[in-house]
Amino acid sequence: MSEERIIELIKKQYLIVDRENGKLFHLWYENIFLGWEWWLGVILTFLPWLIWIKVRPKESSDRLLYVGLIVVLITCGLDFLGVILGLWFYIYKVIPIIPSFAPYDFSILPVTVLLLLQCKQNISPFTKAIFFAFLGSFVGEPLFKWLHFYQEIHWNSFYSFPIYFVIYLFANWVSKRNGFDPFLKGND
Repeated sequence: MSEERIIELIKKQYLIVDRENGKLFHLWYENIFLGWEWWLGVILTFLPWLIWIKVRPKESSDRLLYVGLIVVLITCGLDFLGVILGLWFYIYKVIPIIPSFAPYDFSILPVTVLLLLQCKQNISPFTKAIFFAFLGSFVGEPLFKWLHFYQEIHWNSFYSFPIYFVIYLFANWVSKRNGFDPFLKGND
């Protein structure tokens, strides 16, 4: 197939996606935006961070925010992948233009990891990882399914358990890193 033909076919697919995204945005704007589900999503996006700001150890804020960013990037990446692969989708999204569910990926999951990291530091990371995986897989996901925020297509909460387990262990490992050197003075 020629390069021109490939470009033409890809452009055609992008135009279809753009048209369908427009329809989806209109549906969201007319039926979801400012509804109680939308407001609950907004609250769940900001409330966990407000709680964390109140209870965080201030001397560890930078390190914990770094870990939180890592968790956000991982969960958003995996969530994007799941939506794109048709494993699940979201109905009552706070932001319609991104495939993931903002309250869960940007707030609930990272803040839960941060709270677990900073609390009861004598408990094994594996125990905390099991707790986090159980909470995410068998409490969080079913709750959001029950609220009709989340719809599984080719997915089961049991599949999420090892993923959440690894996410927590990786976040714990990142939180223990001391590999940053101070900036060197350059030629100013």
